Amino acid sequence: MPARIKFGTDGWRAIIAGDFTFDNVRACAQGVVDHLKNDGLGKRGLVIGYDTRFASEDFAAAAAEVIAGNGIKVILFPKAVPTPVTSYAVTSLKADGAIIITASHNPGNYNGFKYKVATGCSAPSETITAIEINTNNILEKGTINSINLKEAIRKKLVSFHDPFQGYAKHLSKLIDIEALKQHPLKIVIDSMFGAGIGYFKNLLDGGRMEVHEINRVRNPLFPGIQPEPIAKNLGKLARHVIRDDAIVGFATDGDSDRIGIVDENGSFLNSQEVFALLAMYFLEVRKERGAIVKTLTSTDMLYKLGDLYKVPVYETPVGFKYVAPIMIKENALLGGEESGGYGFRGHIPERDGILAGLYFLDFIIRTGKSPARLLSDLFNKVGPHFYDRVDVHITEEAKQQTLEKVSQSRIEKIGTQKVIKLDTRDGFRYKLEDDSWLLIRFSGTEPLIRIYAESSTAEEVQRLLQFGQDMAGM
Repeated sequence: MPARIKFGTDGWRAIIAGDFTFDNVRACAQGVVDHLKNDGLGKRGLVIGYDTRFASEDFAAAAAEVIAGNGIKVILFPKAVPTPVTSYAVTSLKADGAIIITASHNPGNYNGFKYKVATGCSAPSETITAIEINTNNILEKGTINSINLKEAIRKKLVSFHDPFQGYAKHLSKLIDIEALKQHPLKIVIDSMFGAGIGYFKNLLDGGRMEVHEINRVRNPLFPGIQPEPIAKNLGKLARHVIRDDAIVGFATDGDSDRIGIVDENGSFLNSQEVFALLAMYFLEVRKERGAIVKTLTSTDMLYKLGDLYKVPVYETPVGFKYVAPIMIKENALLGGEESGGYGFRGHIPERDGILAGLYFLDFIIRTGKSPARLLSDLFNKVGPHFYDRVDVHITEEAKQQTLEKVSQSRIEKIGTQKVIKLDTRDGFRYKLEDDSWLLIRFSGTEPLIRIYAESSTAEEVQRLLQFGQDMAGM
């Protein structure tokens, strides 16, 4: 019997040629079809997108052959496209959903299978569970219906569409891109060899702004980096920002739904700082009001901004599939998570690293302040906040042992601070009396234990992280 396919926080991911095979991708596609038919969906067709990883276009074609083989029309993209662009295309083309072949920020030997619903956002847990059950039933004893891609095109079951122009037109309604172009600033873009190659440059070229792009060719090996826009992967971007005398550097992950930002000094702004800065931009500069939605791994600076500007802040487990429903229900101003993904009102209720970068650029231009100065202004409002995360690779057996050990621990104090609350919605989050917090959590997409901490000093953050590692037996 084939190994079971398990969908995690944001889809299914596996090592290429290990578990991520054409047969398994076809089974996943048939699992989606069976879900659609059970729910009376599919008449409006599906969008299929993919990233720049090894053979992503071929895996996407295999999925298209299965969808078409079941009589459902497919809109297939002719080249790699960022995940948020695919998500927006679902809504603009009025499709019933999307399949995206991507492993986001994972190492180059991974690929993945994401499913988006008709709103363009991540599928809710019950949908993912249904697709997972369908897929495994198919692998065990089911039937996969498929049709050759050329035949599907001939029968008009598969058509091709380039979504860039529609996406760009939509963004121009959210932010004045033409005005951004006219500012004589230098910015550096690190596309990390991913699906976002050329997007910032195509959007911002043609005016006085200078856009320098690095890692701008497809390379599925992601040489020298993992395509995750965090500090350890952005040394090259930092060097280019300093060398080019740029005001800011933006990096997008493998499928461009996340962003990393480097300031004018080459210093990395962590995702918590960026989330809070984007909130301040909307609340202070654009004078907009609305709820903020955060995951429990995100900064508590958002609560302080919520108090200052009198807007509600909602907290969810990790994953945009939890953030999106609240964004929709509350017409939220923005939502985000610690991994560097942020979604915005008026757009899709999903992460978009490209739009986040444009908004941050507008923040710089409207205030006339550099990123470092904006961060200083933020800390003047909410006090200094420091954050860090440690990722520890672990086997499934060790994971279960650690889970049992942590769940049985009764922690009343960490250092000199009392634990005032334990939140177990997604891992084990210890809230301390001085507003610091420590979280021990098991990744839903990788064999990792993640340990997070936030406090008012960098030294205390490291002490909390070490406590978390000792507690987990690392």
